[in-house]
Order: sequence, then C-alpha cells, then structure tokens
Amino acid sequence: MSVVVGAYKIKKWYVIGLLVLLLLAIQVYKMYVIRSEEKNIEAMSYVLANKLIVVDPGHGGRDPGKIGISGVPEKEINLEVSKRLATVLGQMGAAVILTRDSDIDLSDSSASGWRSRKRQDLSRRVELANGRKADLYISVHCNAFSSQREHGAQVFSHPQSPESKVLAECIQSEMAKILQNTKRQARQVDYYAIRKTKMPAVIVEIGFITNPREDKLLQEPLYQSKVAWSIAAGIIKYYTENNQANQDPSDGKS
Repeated sequence: MSVVVGAYKIKKWYVIGLLVLLLLAIQVYKMYVIRSEEKNIEAMSYVLANKLIVVDPGHGGRDPGKIGISGVPEKEINLEVSKRLATVLGQMGAAVILTRDSDIDLSDSSASGWRSRKRQDLSRRVELANGRKADLYISVHCNAFSSQREHGAQVFSHPQSPESKVLAECIQSEMAKILQNTKRQARQVDYYAIRKTKMPAVIVEIGFITNPREDKLLQEPLYQSKVAWSIAAGIIKYYTENNQANQDPSDGKS
C-alpha cells in the first residue's frame, strides 16, 4: 500500500512539475514575442524623426473630468499617461509638445461660468496644435459609464478626416494587441477638438475608470507606461503604413 501511495505521489508531483514547466515555457515565449515586437517597433521608430506631435492630457485644473470608482479624478491619470507618452515619443525621435504638464487648464482664471471656461480651454489646446503646425494631435482621456462592466481602450476620430480615421485604427489595433483588454473598434465622432484641428487628430480613451479593475490598473505606473507604449506603437504603425502606401512602386526597378 505504501509503495502504491508513494508511486501516486511521484506521479502527481511529476505531472505538477510538467505543468509548471509548461506554464513557464508559455510565459517565456510570450515575453520573447513581446520583446521581438518591441524591437520591431523600435527599429521602425525612424519614421518619427522630424515629426511634431502634440499630446493633450484631457481636462486639468478646475476641470477634473470623470471621477474614478476609487475617487481619483480622470485629469490625474490623463496627465501621467501623457507624460509617459511624450517621453516614449521623444526617445523615438519625435518633437513633442504637451498642452499641459501640471494640474492646470488653459482657460483664463478670470473666465466665469463652466461652459465659457471649457470652451476657452479647448479652443486654446486646438490653437496650440494648429499654431505650431503639428503633424499629429493626440488627446488622452479616460472613459466612464454607468455600468461597471464596461471596459477597454477605444480611439475616436472625426468623420470628415480620413487620415484621422487611419490613425485611430492603427492606435486601436496596437492597443488591443499590447494591452489585450479590448475588442472595441475605432469610432468616428463629432468632438470639438478633433473637428477644429488641422492635422490628423484622435481622442484616445485609455480605459474605463468606472470599471474597478481598469481604474486600479490605470493608476499603476507600469501599466501607464504600457498604455503609453501601445499608443506610440500605433503612431509608428500609422507612419510606417503611410510610407509603404506612398512609396513609388517603381523604386528599385531598372
């Protein structure tokens, strides 16, 4: 009987050991694939050289945006992710302008009335992008909904801008691949900031702060960096595919 029990224990731990090794192998393979993709993206980052990108952290100052389920206002998360995005894009060779780098809005302190302040704030963000003749405008926001089950990143563009639609789809694709948290598709909406800008422009809703899991994740520095990386990867995808589409088919032929 003891031999049988001993044999059973050996078999049991053998199977457990194999499962552990298998799980480790899967994780190592995932890390290899992710790192390979990161290297591919880094190798293609030359397409950002000489590009001027405006990164706009949504809300700020007297405008908190939505309030997350944990009580953290949207404006704080928007700013942290935007700063990380600006750093990543800068490291890849782009020139980056942040519309704000602290807890402020762009309206005059003397402006009265919420609507008046909001209109002035948004118009100045747009004027900054247009005035500097930016190549891209990326506005970073958090989403919110009455149901806590809603989750996932989503990118929005204006229906009258075909180039913005392509940019939105590229960022949506990379966010879905890297974050693995969404099956949402890029959508077109008529929002002021992306209607008035004169360059490809998108609003990136990086997740739902009314979802307990995403609200917690979006406050974690490592996840914020991952979100920033996924947006940058989408921007590189946009420029890389544009370069390929615009390449002369006769290049390299005699």
